[in-house]
Amino acid sequence: MGEPRVIAILQWTTLVVCALIAIARIPSALRGENRSLFGVFVLSTVAILLSIDVSYRATDAWLGSENYTNLLLRFVVYGAVLLSGYRIAKAFDARKSIRLIAGPVGLGVLSVIGIATVVLFLLADTEGSVTGLTTLPARSRENAVLIEGYAAVGRLYPSFVAACILPATCLAIGQRLPRAIRIGALLLTIAFAGMAFGTFYPLIPSEAGFVKPAVNYASVLCLALGLAFVWVSRLMARRTANLR
Repeated sequence: MGEPRVIAILQWTTLVVCALIAIARIPSALRGENRSLFGVFVLSTVAILLSIDVSYRATDAWLGSENYTNLLLRFVVYGAVLLSGYRIAKAFDARKSIRLIAGPVGLGVLSVIGIATVVLFLLADTEGSVTGLTTLPARSRENAVLIEGYAAVGRLYPSFVAACILPATCLAIGQRLPRAIRIGALLLTIAFAGMAFGTFYPLIPSEAGFVKPAVNYASVLCLALGLAFVWVSRLMARRTANLR
């Protein structure tokens, strides 16, 4: 099985899992329960959908074929990471992580990264729809540097949130908690470790470029499944308490 086929399978599997969990969360969201968690799954679904070539090109054609879809994707990812980091920190009662992610420091980091993302995108020549953007033909050395900088900045916020949340998820794995929550914590640890690993993407040789999308989609899949395990465990605990 070739690498592109493996990536495609991982891509579509992640999309289906995120979409199904988002649909399953609709009744709870309509009741006003954990709407931010519903938002995580919706944003994750949209992010995966926009990263698939056929939907990316269709959306970008509508936006003018200037790769504005990639810029939109960046901010969808930032939103998903912010919401997921905040919800996970609350679920594991990680007050320090909550302050770092949703407090002045975290919001400041997000603002600076958001501004840098927009500025670098607007400075670069992004004409011609290319899924992933970084594979655009090198029109000049300056443009290549701008696009590389844009991609690097896009990886900073997920890495920041990962650094904030990993201590809490790692700690939860070894605690005396229901098995489903510990499994969820393990999956979330893998997910955020993958996000943190994104910082080192420039060190990956071009011939191993398939590693980047594999890590990205595996991280989103583990994030969705980890949140689902924690959510199901909480539901079961609530129902058990109601039966007593």
